[in-house]
Amino acid sequence: MSGTKIKICGLRRMEDIQAVNEAKPDFCGFVIEVPGSFRSVTVSQAKELAAELDRDIQAVGVFVNAPETLAAELLNQGIISMAQLHGQEDEAYIRRLRKLTDRPLIKAFSVRTRKDAEKAMESTADYILLDQGSGGTGIPFDWSLLPVIERPFFLAGGLGEDNLETAVHRMHPYAVDLSSGVETDMWKDPVKIKRAVDIVRGF
Repeated sequence: MSGTKIKICGLRRMEDIQAVNEAKPDFCGFVIEVPGSFRSVTVSQAKELAAELDRDIQAVGVFVNAPETLAAELLNQGIISMAQLHGQEDEAYIRRLRKLTDRPLIKAFSVRTRKDAEKAMESTADYILLDQGSGGTGIPFDWSLLPVIERPFFLAGGLGEDNLETAVHRMHPYAVDLSSGVETDMWKDPVKIKRAVDIVRGF
């Protein structure tokens, strides 16, 4: 069995909560107040969904250039366990957010060049997330761009049943992050979620 964890991102319906509660991934993500994302939910929807989440699954709030106070409020209230910063948030933003909360932060980086990957390594966030750039497109990036990574990272971008095992064994991420790879017709698919979790768990 691998020690890699799994995150299912972009939950937006109570049916999605039921699916992850059954499959038992380590993390699930809510895209919160992100205009233009069909996976976005309001703060009140995120609270309602997170309240029904199995206690063994950590809720992650995904934010894109949101006010620091929004992420901090949801973290400090215990609605989410971690905040994932998926926009152009810089080190100054992270410092400001750290003054408002002591909860773990994930910073997402688009990897198109080796330089992008090297920049990600310098982040002061607790975890980095490496993606291909335009989240949720189902397209993986070129993993050969990554240097040896000596810090915990989430691997995202185009992961699904066909390449998940390879990603875990080749890249040794702290966690894999799936969204479109566990969807059918743009909705979360309980069968795909269960299969993905089983692959990562080593069955």
